[in-house]
Amino acid sequence: MTVYRDEGIVLRTQKLGEADRIITVLTRRTGRIRAVAKGVRKTKSKFGARLEPFTHVDLQLYERRSLDLITQAETLRPYGEPLVSDYPRYTAGTAMLETAEKLTAEEGEPALRQFLLLVGGLRTLCERTHESRLVLDAFLLRSLSVAGWAPALDECARCGGRAGIRGFAIPAGGAICLACRVPGSATPAPETFTLMLALLRGEWAVADASEDRHRVECSGLVAAYLQWHLEHGIRSLRHVERSKSEVPRTGPAPEWGQATGTAP
Repeated sequence: MTVYRDEGIVLRTQKLGEADRIITVLTRRTGRIRAVAKGVRKTKSKFGARLEPFTHVDLQLYERRSLDLITQAETLRPYGEPLVSDYPRYTAGTAMLETAEKLTAEEGEPALRQFLLLVGGLRTLCERTHESRLVLDAFLLRSLSVAGWAPALDECARCGGRAGIRGFAIPAGGAICLACRVPGSATPAPETFTLMLALLRGEWAVADASEDRHRVECSGLVAAYLQWHLEHGIRSLRHVERSKSEVPRTGPAPEWGQATGTAP
């Protein structure tokens, strides 16, 4: 058996037998993997708590013909701890984990940019510098961009023109002009397009200054666009809430992952 190490974010866990679990992890070098953690459901397990969703872990694994075996796990950062007591941020984080898993369809296929986006998104949620749904929408837009599905936002998805952008058609690829508009297109406010573009580019001063009605419209368009491309729903999105009581901390806003997929 070959031994290897990798770091990753725990996306999901499943029970296996009486005491084991299958752990799904998005790793830095290997991409999305599923591995067995023996005995982690026992109360005396040495690293069971380190293999919970949201945890950034350093792993040692044995490569096997079926599922690899986790033999060591060290916590790098427990992102779940500051999220579980904050419902809007917890549900936004859960949607991030599910989206990251859906967008890395092939196991063992390197997905460094998606990994860095996820680490940056969870870190920003925990820092509470921006409203949770803004952070989630920024993550979803950038993840779509990394996957090759970035929506057109400042030019027509059909003709490439920049004048007269008045509609948003998901099958067409995003924003469309008056001449290319198709039946059933949404008609977002110009400020909603500005917000979506700011989230994609990481322009947080613009995003944080946006009005609530434009944030709601943005969230609906982003969720619909994502789920259309995935061809199935993100179940956790239905639980996501935005709270007007969320007050970002004062001070400079730390940036994370631009559209290129880098993390701070």
